[in-house]
Amino acid sequence: MISIRPGTLQDIPEAFDLVMELAIYERAADQVTNTVEQMALDGFGPNPLFGMIMAEDSDSQKIVGMALYFFRYSTWKGKRLYLEDIIVTEAFRGYGVGKLLLDATIDMAHETQCTGMMWQVLDWNEPAIGFYRQFGTRFDDGWTNCHLDF
Repeated sequence: MISIRPGTLQDIPEAFDLVMELAIYERAADQVTNTVEQMALDGFGPNPLFGMIMAEDSDSQKIVGMALYFFRYSTWKGKRLYLEDIIVTEAFRGYGVGKLLLDATIDMAHETQCTGMMWQVLDWNEPAIGFYRQFGTRFDDGWTNCHLDF
């Protein structure tokens, strides 16, 4: 049995473990510069920058997945929920945990009067692309990600 609930400050260490698991899966663990301490401050400090939705195994009380989101603003569309990551630990993939998390994130977007959601998926991650297609996701062509790192 999986329960879905809002993330708390106490969840940050397990959330960071999931972030590292995802970074390893995406072949980019060496690119992670965030820390547990920084996530705690950024998510639960005086000016929270993100929210989390947690999937917890009721038997073990362990976090087995999470969705991390924040709000952004589009001059064309207004308030949007940006899904930064949806992560399910490997042992729990294929059991509907991702669907529970995405459904809860969609609910959050509705509850907070967002006009929609957006996120990115790596073009080689066919399992994730197939998962998102089930929800009627529109995939954009013609956009290039841009970054400035400081």
